[in-house]
Amino acid sequence: MDRPLWKIIWYELLRRVVQLAAVLFYRVRHYGVRRIPASGGVLVVSNHQSHFDPPLVGMASPRRMNYLARETLFRFGPFRWLIQSLDAIAIDREGLGLNGIKESLRRLKRGEMVLIFPEGTRTPDGRIQPFRPGFTTLAVRSGAAILPVAIDGAFEAWPRRRRLPRLGGDIRVLFGEPIQPRQAAAMDERALLAEVERRVRQCHEELRRLKR
Repeated sequence: MDRPLWKIIWYELLRRVVQLAAVLFYRVRHYGVRRIPASGGVLVVSNHQSHFDPPLVGMASPRRMNYLARETLFRFGPFRWLIQSLDAIAIDREGLGLNGIKESLRRLKRGEMVLIFPEGTRTPDGRIQPFRPGFTTLAVRSGAAILPVAIDGAFEAWPRRRRLPRLGGDIRVLFGEPIQPRQAAAMDERALLAEVERRVRQCHEELRRLKR
């Protein structure tokens, strides 16, 4: 996707600023960054603990991340400018919606990275909720790899019941082994969904062990 130079510089500047703030306030650590594919379309699949999650995943990637944003967020002027400057993909309240699916598919086919949270909403208790079906079709139809990611500690920093985040904490993010396009294409949708969820849960358990 051809982007103007200012968008490229702006994205990288924001990424660096967020990295600094994340380390200072939450001692954020990333593991498995080398597993991020260097090229090609990648559907990044993560558990969803808090509003922090999109930048937590995106800041570690040397490649630009495409984010999804609810259509309602585009109604607030300043925030609309921010997410439009990052080329966010609009989604409806029930999921991706037809336009969101088409745009996500286009970007994956162009060899970009798209981040998605298959739980559909933030966890109410810190535990991973069952994944909703349908997102795997994006990867199979676009020929993209699927990269499982787990976040731990973000729920404690900003639980769903709090309007504002707590300052301080220990947040960790782990990138798992990607499922290559050929592997994904060989599975039916139910098996692929189960495998992606299994890998995200496995990454989350590994993060929990690191805390002990």
